[in-house]
Amino acid sequence: MHFLTKTLYFPPVTEASVEGLLAVGGDLSLPRLQLAYRSGIFPWFDADEPILWWAPPQRMVVHPATYKPSKSLRNLRNRGLFTVTRNTQFNAVITHCQRAPRRGQTGTWISRDIIRAYTAWHALGEVVSYEVWQGDRLVGGLYGVDLGHVFCGESMFSLVPNASKLAFLQLVEDLKAQNYALLDCQVHNDHLEKLGAFEISRAAFMQILHKEDWSELGSE
Repeated sequence: MHFLTKTLYFPPVTEASVEGLLAVGGDLSLPRLQLAYRSGIFPWFDADEPILWWAPPQRMVVHPATYKPSKSLRNLRNRGLFTVTRNTQFNAVITHCQRAPRRGQTGTWISRDIIRAYTAWHALGEVVSYEVWQGDRLVGGLYGVDLGHVFCGESMFSLVPNASKLAFLQLVEDLKAQNYALLDCQVHNDHLEKLGAFEISRAAFMQILHKEDWSELGSE
C-alpha cells in the first residue's frame, strides 16, 4: 500500500492489495480525480477515514452493446409512469445518493468533501447525472464519471420502487448509442448483478480503459 503526498501520482494498479486497496492520502483535487479515474482507480472511504484509493482485482461492468434489459424493466418503462432526464438536477441527485439507506451499511462514503469535489467536476461536464421523475417529483437517479469511452457509475437512489433502474437503463442505452466500450460499476453487489452487470478481471478492464491515451495527464 502506498501513502500519497501532494505530488500528483498514483502507483501501478498491479500493486494494490488482494482486496484492491492501492493507496492512502492525497486529496480530492480535480487533477488527482481525473488522473485516478483515467488510471483505473477510484476513491472509496468513510467520512472518518483518510482518503482510500482502490483498484479492485475484479471489476463489475456492463457491456452496453450487448446489454439486454429484463422484460419487467422494459414493461416498467413502457407503462409511461416515469420520465428520465439528463443533467438537470445534479445537486439533488448526489444529495439523495448521500442520504439513501444501504443494506448492511450504517453510514455513507459520499461525504461533504466528495460532494464538493464531484460538483466542481460536474461543472466541467465530466460528471453526469440522470434523473427519474414521477410527474414533477424527483424519485430516482444516478451519477457518474464520463471518460469518453468508459462511463464510471458512482451511486444511485430510488424514492419509489425501481426508479433507479430506469435511470440505469437510459444510461446504458445512451452509452450504446454513442459506442461506449463499458459501463464501469466498480465493485460487485447483488443489485447490479440483477441488472445485468458482471465481473471482469482488472487486467481486462485496464486494457479497455487504455484504448484511450491519457499519458499526458499529470505530466507537467
